[in-house]
Amino acid sequence: MVRRERIGLLGGTFDPPHAGHLRAAEAARDQLELDRVLLVVANHPWQKTPVRTISPAADRLEMVRAGCEGRPGLEASSLEIDRGGPSYTLDTVREIRALSAREGRPDPDLYLVIGADLVPTLPSWHRWPELRDLVTLAIVPRPHAAVSGPPGGGARWCVVGGVDVDVSSSELRDLLRRGAPVDGLVSDAVIHCIQRLGLYSMEK
Repeated sequence: MVRRERIGLLGGTFDPPHAGHLRAAEAARDQLELDRVLLVVANHPWQKTPVRTISPAADRLEMVRAGCEGRPGLEASSLEIDRGGPSYTLDTVREIRALSAREGRPDPDLYLVIGADLVPTLPSWHRWPELRDLVTLAIVPRPHAAVSGPPGGGARWCVVGGVDVDVSSSELRDLLRRGAPVDGLVSDAVIHCIQRLGLYSMEK
């Protein structure tokens, strides 16, 4: 029998990708024995675009690709960008399953890697009950959001520990705009990409 592939999905705006994203992906890869972790770059993050201006999707994808360099098992994914329109995790999960079917492979075991701070928002996600039945939640505790118990609603879940980076993309954007030190918060490869693209007021 063909072995089912074990795939982690870490979706996000990645504006920019920081050390917390990459460490969460690596921790999930190692602790859950995943074959690969896809860092899925949102095309149109529908829950964020009404709040602030988002960097171009192509630039965010390029930063994620830079961050994944030299990290085995981590892959930047353009699935949502290629699909266009609003980015819904359910559509991405179905697309990955459909691709496996077209290639004659069994349905993969899919692990949705999310921060513990996002767990309370899951009922607001697009068609959450359908998504819940297709994935296992891999919940990453955050410094200000511990995992206190099951997420509820019958979701399959596990905890991914050992991610000790306390930073958000919004905090990182502010630091970069002010020219403040970001040592340990973002990889050198991503910094070089940001500088080349001229993002967050950093010169090319």
